[in-house]
Parts: sequence; C-alpha cells; structure tokens
Amino acid sequence: MRILLLCDDQYHPGDIPEKGIAPLKEKGFAVDIISDAKEFCPSMLADYAVVIMSKCDHTTLQDHTPWKTDAVQDAFIKYVENGGGLLVTHSGTVKGKNTQKLDELIGCRFAFHPNNCPTTVDVIKPHPITEGVAAFTEIDEHYHLTITAPDANIFLASYAAAQGEEAKYESEPYFNTPAAVRAAGYTRTQGKGRICVLTPGHTPEVWLNPQYQQTLVNALRWCAGCPSPE
Repeated sequence: MRILLLCDDQYHPGDIPEKGIAPLKEKGFAVDIISDAKEFCPSMLADYAVVIMSKCDHTTLQDHTPWKTDAVQDAFIKYVENGGGLLVTHSGTVKGKNTQKLDELIGCRFAFHPNNCPTTVDVIKPHPITEGVAAFTEIDEHYHLTITAPDANIFLASYAAAQGEEAKYESEPYFNTPAAVRAAGYTRTQGKGRICVLTPGHTPEVWLNPQYQQTLVNALRWCAGCPSPE
C-alpha cells in the first residue's frame, strides 16, 4: 500500500513522525514523505491509498506561511469523497485561520493541551482499528478536541491526571487542567472515503510504542478499506 506522510510544523518537527512510521515499511507500506508543503501538489493525492496528515497550517518548522489554501482543502475533500483515506494525527487537527473546510472534513478542532505529562490511551469500544491494541501510557501532549462531526465514532480515549503548580507554563493556569478523559481516536466517513483521527503523537516514544504502532497499521488499513497492506 502506498501512503503519503505530510509532516513538520512550528511545534512538531517532522523527524518524529518520520521515525514513527519507518517501522511500517516492514508491514508492507510504501511511504513517501513531504515535510516542506511547497513540494506538495494536490494532484499528488491520486497516487496514494491513504494520506497521513501530521502537520498544521505551517509550510515548515521554520516557515509558518499557511499552505492549506482553498484549492488544497477542496482537493482533500474531493480525494476523500472519491474514496481516498485520510489519517489525521496530532497536529493535523490544529486549525488555521482559513481552514474551515478541511476542519469540517476532519470533523474536529484542536482546543488545547496541558504540559507534556503521562497520558494513558485506552480502547473504549471494539473497532477494526483497535484489534490487537491494549492500553498504553507515555509522556505526551494530552490533546483536548472539540469534535464537530455528528457521525464521529469514538473508539479510543485518553486520560491524564491533574498537573501540579510546578507544571504550569509560566503564569498560565489554563494549562494546569483538572484530571480529564478525552477522545483520542475516532472515525467518520464522507462520500466513498474514510477518515480516522488519532490525537497521540507529540513524542517519538508515543509513535514507537508497540500499541500505537499496531493502531497506526490498523488505521491505515481501515482508511484504505482493505484488511491487509497491498
């Protein structure tokens, strides 16, 4: 199965997801990577069974110019509605100033996260993406999402305990959040295509955790609508 990874933004260096998907090549996935959005052309989408969106609306780590133009957003909508698969991880959920159409396709908007902290991810309902997946805990950004898609089928939840005063970002108590359980993985469909959103992924330890690796494999297969890589 041929997949495309779009990664690298101001707060999320591309080398983390790049290393995280490297083991997938042993599972039969052929992976192409674009970290500089200037190299992305919407016509490329037709070449891939699934696209992994692990990138917010920044061209690169250093170049914060928006790249999710109307033309790009329209291309993703067309790609999915014609049967393409879209796997959105971590910073891919972060909205830009003018990304409303893509946000609607993904079905959520990133709200906030506390400091990096021990975050537990667990299965809350059976789903093809959770087959062979058990709970795991890693240091991560515990993403809080606002889910907007009425058809979102939530199958993973994440939990992080309240952080102490020492964990605040300077004078921002906003980040010293209470203990909370949040949606960590869901699926939805649009047209003939499939969309999966997974919130973990700020640290390399999360990407390389065996449970998350299995989740990624299952998600790619589900998004592509096939039981095994081709």
